[in-house]
Amino acid sequence: MYLFTEIFDFFLPRFCPSCNKNLTTEERIICPECLGKIQRVNEERLQLEYQKKFLSKKIISGFTSLYLFEKDKELQAIIHAIKYNQRFLIGKFLGKLVGKNFEILFNDWQIDFIIPIPLHHLKKAERGYNQSFYIAKGIGKQTNIPVNVYSIKRKRFTQSQTLLNQKEREENINGAFSIHRFSNITGKNILLVDDVITTGATINECGKVLIDNGVKNVYAASLAIAD
Repeated sequence: MYLFTEIFDFFLPRFCPSCNKNLTTEERIICPECLGKIQRVNEERLQLEYQKKFLSKKIISGFTSLYLFEKDKELQAIIHAIKYNQRFLIGKFLGKLVGKNFEILFNDWQIDFIIPIPLHHLKKAERGYNQSFYIAKGIGKQTNIPVNVYSIKRKRFTQSQTLLNQKEREENINGAFSIHRFSNITGKNILLVDDVITTGATINECGKVLIDNGVKNVYAASLAIAD
């Protein structure tokens, strides 16, 4: 297997999505130098983020995230590669790290299903895949929690949230999600997964639809948080 990887790397070399350094046979997805530079989120910051983004809405019962998203830094380049350069396996790799770091927490939350925040079908067709699905898949692989992509869908196309403020984001995402009528989520504990959470508007809206349709508790996890 190691020899096969060496041969494969010779003909089709792999590059770090952040620094573009040629990865060695031992380096799978991201070089250790870039991965080590990404700032982790500590418990105090997580508590502040939960209070700011979710507490007053009383929809999301718990929240966690692994990294801090910093503009023009390593993680921004990595997430750009996941979303726009067909490097979806990076999402699965990082999802496994999320699962590894928070597996005990997810067990405490008694999660029944992981649901990635869905893309509208037009956006998914344009991109080719949903990056949050691969992050969720990585978490599921690490924790043995099943990933559910059928229970909730994005029924309305929305503009990008990137340049919108808090109020505009909430208005933009309002009514964007619906539940599949044959869903099996009643009485379940759901973990919503997204790549980056900024204001929490999308998570809150998605969580509200789940709660309104019989879900017991909704929790949230992301690869990163942004200011």
